[in-house]
Amino acid sequence: MQENIKTKIEKHLLEVQKPSRYIGGEVGSIMKDKSKVDVRFAFCFPDTYDIGMSHLGMKILYSLTNQRENYWCERCFAPSEDFEKIMRENDIPLYALESLDPVKNFDFIGFTLQYELCYTNILNMLDLAGIPILAKQRTEKLTQIVVAGGPCVCNPEPLADFFDIFIIGEGEEVNLELIDLYLEMKKQGANRREFLRRASQIEGIYVPEFYGPVYNPNGTILRIETEKGVPETVRKRIIDDMDSVYYPENFVVPFTEIVHDRASVEVLRGCIRGCRFCQAGFIYRPFREKSVEKIYKQTKNLCENTGYDEVSLISLSTSDHSDIDPMLNKLIDYTVDEKINLSLPSLRVDNFSESLVEKIKKVRKSGLTFAPEAGTQRLRDVINKNVTEEEIMNACRVAFEGGYTSVKLYFMMGLPTETDEDIVGIAELAQRIVDLFYSMENRPKGKSVQVSVSCATFVPKPFTPFQFEPQDTRAEIDRKQKLLLSSVKSKKIRVSYHDSNISMLEAVLAKGDRRLCKVIYRAWEMGCKFDSWSEYFDFEKWLEAFEECGVNPEFYANRRIDYDEILPWDILDYLVDKKFFIRENMTAHKEKTTPNCRERCSGCGVNKKVGRECFCKD
Repeated sequence: MQENIKTKIEKHLLEVQKPSRYIGGEVGSIMKDKSKVDVRFAFCFPDTYDIGMSHLGMKILYSLTNQRENYWCERCFAPSEDFEKIMRENDIPLYALESLDPVKNFDFIGFTLQYELCYTNILNMLDLAGIPILAKQRTEKLTQIVVAGGPCVCNPEPLADFFDIFIIGEGEEVNLELIDLYLEMKKQGANRREFLRRASQIEGIYVPEFYGPVYNPNGTILRIETEKGVPETVRKRIIDDMDSVYYPENFVVPFTEIVHDRASVEVLRGCIRGCRFCQAGFIYRPFREKSVEKIYKQTKNLCENTGYDEVSLISLSTSDHSDIDPMLNKLIDYTVDEKINLSLPSLRVDNFSESLVEKIKKVRKSGLTFAPEAGTQRLRDVINKNVTEEEIMNACRVAFEGGYTSVKLYFMMGLPTETDEDIVGIAELAQRIVDLFYSMENRPKGKSVQVSVSCATFVPKPFTPFQFEPQDTRAEIDRKQKLLLSSVKSKKIRVSYHDSNISMLEAVLAKGDRRLCKVIYRAWEMGCKFDSWSEYFDFEKWLEAFEECGVNPEFYANRRIDYDEILPWDILDYLVDKKFFIRENMTAHKEKTTPNCRERCSGCGVNKKVGRECFCKD
């Protein structure tokens, strides 16, 4: 079969864009003798190769699984439209890049769910693989176990009909425990359901077929029924010690350019800040750091083994590392000597200093990005951004004094309690930054300033204090976007914003329940895929799918949720107490802030559940 697929692929490679996406064989890819492999895992990324190969989680779990001699993890990505057409016309099934074997022959078909708008791609990939899309239609034979992990599984219910297993939390330990159990039960001759029953006993494993929602007449959830013998709630898995957790010393190096074409080193997990809109800041708690020595060693190993001349430090807030200065000093000494560019995303304005900008200038000459998120101090307090305008202006002043002439600012539109004054405040803040540049005597001479304003639409997400909030209607978002554009008076300010239709669909899929499974299936049948790509997104088809299925999208996106309502994701325990989210939501409506975790414990509940003090340093 391998040669058959290879021959078919080779006949058509010159007919598609970026044929190297589909051939495998890259430096660093792992090949094994199939006769010595007991379990095969297809790691599927439901987007194109260019995006998927930039994903750090895939790199970690790919290398970790392949450390076991008798396990083989291979990569698989969603084909672009041109290659999918060739696959369907020439009977080429979805295949893994290492062996070129059909994915349907694998024991596990695992997807990482990084964003909601990839859901139709999952169905399309299963269909291309020849695997039944609905879990209930799969054979009782112990094979083709379809699993998912990643941030979107914090509410897996809109995909419950399609997956056998959801892996909740961090995967480094639980993935191998699941595969070990599979091998044990496969040798015993167990069937699919027997395996799923045993798997449900592993902490961090959610098997949706053992749980079922019962609805009230008004569409809310009355209760979630649980089969006897399975946990009533599923607690996420976490890694306790970031210095001892596995991290690869090598990456697969693509033949073609990808979105983030560089080495990546994770410096910490979690976030101390508690921004009320930020799902990642809560689902990745507790806050944990790697030591400076460990970060340096991993950076050096990756650069030497991959040949990359750029390395990026990955985290939710890099500058919150307690040893940020010693870390950067050590890394800069190495990267400057080796002519390696060091990328530092996730910097915050409230700890952006002259010493930090001097360090950055040694390794990066591009523009700087800050995220005020809201245009007025009142609204920044509502969302608990804990950043003042003085700090924003000081960060820009330091940047301009350091020679920078461009600044990108991230904002959100449609935040809870937002008024037109807050929208106009975005334009006014950008204008004050332009004025600051021209008021400085020591600004870069002979150059003009450019302030880029990127304004996303607020999407309420599960496991945040704003999970109870409604999203603005599409008409209201469109009105606010026009208001922002009309408020900008300078050509030195450029504004971009998101499609309100895409943002609404994201909110529906983020907060939805199992009734959305039929909507997603119908949308895919109608041709929806790559929904996060503007050239493919077809909102009219989605609206038609909602109507055909008798599901009102506004019920999920535009309705305020009562505090005592049972939520689709209440079956999962991400360690942060629901009572904390309620308390924080109330505090937000009082326009009050909550200190970050280093300043004072806010009582989110994580420490009690992990049975130890907070991971962050004093």
